[in-house]
Amino acid sequence: MGISSLGAGSSILTQDVLDQLRAADEAKFVAPVDARLKTENSKLDAYNVVDAYMDNVYESLKSLTEYGVFESRTASTSDEDAVTVSAKESSDIQDFTIEVEKLATKEIEQSGTFGSRDAKIATGSGELELTVGSETFTFSYDASTTLESIKDSINKDAGESVNATIVQVANGDFRLLLSAANTGTNQEIAITDVVGAGEKLNTALTTDMANVQPAEDASFKFNGVSITRTNNEVDDLLAGVTLTLKEAEIGKVVNVSVKQDREHIEERITNFVDKYNSAMTQLNTDTKSSQEASERGVFSSDSTIKSMKSSLVNMLSIVGGGAGKLEDFGIELDSDGRLSLDSDTLGEKLDNDPTSVQAFFVGGTFTKDDGTTLQVDGVFAELEDEVAKYSKYGNILDDYKESIDTRMESLNEQRERAVERLNSSYNIMAKRFAAYDLMISRFNNASDMFTQMINAEIAANK
Repeated sequence: MGISSLGAGSSILTQDVLDQLRAADEAKFVAPVDARLKTENSKLDAYNVVDAYMDNVYESLKSLTEYGVFESRTASTSDEDAVTVSAKESSDIQDFTIEVEKLATKEIEQSGTFGSRDAKIATGSGELELTVGSETFTFSYDASTTLESIKDSINKDAGESVNATIVQVANGDFRLLLSAANTGTNQEIAITDVVGAGEKLNTALTTDMANVQPAEDASFKFNGVSITRTNNEVDDLLAGVTLTLKEAEIGKVVNVSVKQDREHIEERITNFVDKYNSAMTQLNTDTKSSQEASERGVFSSDSTIKSMKSSLVNMLSIVGGGAGKLEDFGIELDSDGRLSLDSDTLGEKLDNDPTSVQAFFVGGTFTKDDGTTLQVDGVFAELEDEVAKYSKYGNILDDYKESIDTRMESLNEQRERAVERLNSSYNIMAKRFAAYDLMISRFNNASDMFTQMINAEIAANK
């Protein structure tokens, strides 16, 4: 407050008196509004925290109901040196055995001997045909064609089907090796000097060609049934499952298992439990009733937030659609409305009937113990819908925030009007005090003058 001369003349109607009067009026008209604004601000701060927690709960439920959580798979074998396995989402959950009897191999052919890489492959012009399985490639040659150049031509034109290399076996002994790109008996390799096109090809590439490794199909037993494939990577035996045969040993039975990805499922459920518990802990604090103001929650008398808390707890008690309760599947609810996950119980349920567990949580056909079935919406889907009533844009929590904003706007306007009234009133009062102070000062000055005159008269008459 600036320096004021109010009361300087009388020392009675001072600025301190005016300030004390104003403080009393502010306590009566402004302080109650400030107290209500403080309460609404506390609610707004608490709302922002609760809203964030509820968003987290909604997102954790959404991550459980979206495709892939219960459809994800893990696959393993009892001997990965012999067989490895991978499984795509939604592939059948199953156990089976594999006995690898023979691995698929590539056809490898080698030519006869050439003196060098630059040795000529023919004495004149002609054509050779290279056959790889069902494919045939034709190459022209002449007396200048070298072993190196025909190797390059094969790799350029037939490289997707066969690989050509030159190997030096010994001094002066160079050979062309042809290796099929793919395994299986349908990938046999042959070179033919085309009849009628010259037939000048060196016999090292015809009659002297020798088989280094024959083309073989893979053979194995699936649950005791004999199977053959042209490749060691078998992806057409079971839908969504790929087997890689790595080592053949007759009589060696490998156990293969395709299961739900338990770790992924439990991780997502645990995430929901954690997010839900954080929200419930905050709601318990904010809605706590107490006779002590310091212990009372900011929403202790608020029906919207208390109703939301009750709805969540009640929903957890009734969800399941007749297929069971949450606690039957390892999710337990305590007296404070908090959740805990029993991994062993959940694991047992998944072991016994993974399909029904999936239906219970995210919807589908649930099979009861008596063999009857029913269609259920899924616990997490039901909870997601319930939480969405509060947390989704434009729903209950948004409406609640709007009500806080509206009250705060009204209170700020009310406070502004009250302050304006006090300013106006005390500006007028200050002017009146100044006028009264001047009058009192004049009266005091006149009184002093009369007092001096009387005193002087008395002194003169002595």
